[in-house]
Amino acid sequence: MARRIPLGVVVAVALALAVGLGLAASPYASSSPDGLERVAETHGFIDQGQVHRVQEGSPIPDYAFPGIDDPRLATGLAGFVGTLGVFLVAFGVAYTLRRLRARPAAPRAG
Repeated sequence: MARRIPLGVVVAVALALAVGLGLAASPYASSSPDGLERVAETHGFIDQGQVHRVQEGSPIPDYAFPGIDDPRLATGLAGFVGTLGVFLVAFGVAYTLRRLRARPAAPRAG
């Protein structure tokens, strides 16, 4: 009979792997333009693009952690913080949904 691995261990290993990849692999991501930027360059409307309001106040603009001179380290830290942030938001949503489902239903009047 196979032993089951506790969910907490699986989550911890998955989080460590994701954060490790975000920290180690993000500095080596391609700096080439993505598909939309490539089309905008090809068709001559790249200069018409505007920064959205949400992007102006970004804590990690342009996928680089501000205040760090080494570009690879700045990008790696941005990957670390971004991955951890997404995990925390997803964990919070899952935790909240689980608590709501566990709450006993109110008795119906009738």
